[in-house]
Amino acid sequence: MMTTNTGTEPLWLAIERKLQGLAANDLAGENKERTVQRLAGELDEAGYNVSRHGGNMLQMRWAVDARASVGRPFMQDFEKAVQDLTLDDVIDPLAATVKLTRDVGEAWPRFKDGDRQRDVLAIVEATKLDLMVAKAQGMEGNLGIRYMLSEGLPHDTILDRLSISQEKLDEVIAAIAAEDAAKAKVTELLKAVAGQSDIDKAKHLITNDIPEAQIVAYGGLTPDSIDDAKEAMAAEIAEKERLAAEEAARKKAEAEGPALGDIEDDDMVEYIESIQEILEFSDQAEEIRQMCEQSSIPKALVDIAVSDPDKLEEMLEKAGG
Repeated sequence: MMTTNTGTEPLWLAIERKLQGLAANDLAGENKERTVQRLAGELDEAGYNVSRHGGNMLQMRWAVDARASVGRPFMQDFEKAVQDLTLDDVIDPLAATVKLTRDVGEAWPRFKDGDRQRDVLAIVEATKLDLMVAKAQGMEGNLGIRYMLSEGLPHDTILDRLSISQEKLDEVIAAIAAEDAAKAKVTELLKAVAGQSDIDKAKHLITNDIPEAQIVAYGGLTPDSIDDAKEAMAAEIAEKERLAAEEAARKKAEAEGPALGDIEDDDMVEYIESIQEILEFSDQAEEIRQMCEQSSIPKALVDIAVSDPDKLEEMLEKAGG
């Protein structure tokens, strides 16, 4: 396509840009050859070897002839075709290149030459990046950064095109990593309740300290399911507390022993005699209570032993002791 080129674009494209500003008079009669020579010289100065390279000079003449034949600049059609590209069009840059070449080539047959396709593909890929950047810039907050990361763009490109700091990019990357980890945790937890109701799934996740937002986002559950699960859990907790209170009361009553009115006379005699023996060892209320508890004496009798020990004799006589 070219032999010497210190410019920034391929020769065929540089030629078309030169032809873009020509008037009809520049291509008429003897002016045509003068135009060819002038443009060749300008391209030489730009670093393209045209005037002294037969193949490149021939390429120039073909472009001038096509410009005169079509009656408008090639770049008019080409740039419009590129500008009309959307992100949907360039999802597959190679396919987009083939279509663009076919469409523009209807009026410009030489544009279909295979040696130009790599250059056109590069333009299409650059256009795709521009469109992605424009989309990212139109997003709120960090969504644009997330979008470009999701598209697999190099970090250097994201930093440059979005004009953000490395710290900002690292922050977004860390946030995404944390979200991925949370999603993985929720997915793993849900395996244990696969096939169960949404309420049961929500209860399982809540029990494992998963925030509500993550339950909705990663667990696929609705806020209503979470509310229903909370109500069910509250009812279960209340029932557990009730049963625990009943059990505690039962154990307390068991530990305290029967009430005075429920103690049989024979048992009453035995308990009081045991208390009297304890009173011979100590007159300290705390010690009395401890020794009585060790002897499994009902609390009702222990209370009397501590507060009114003289009454024990009366109770002993009444019980037949």
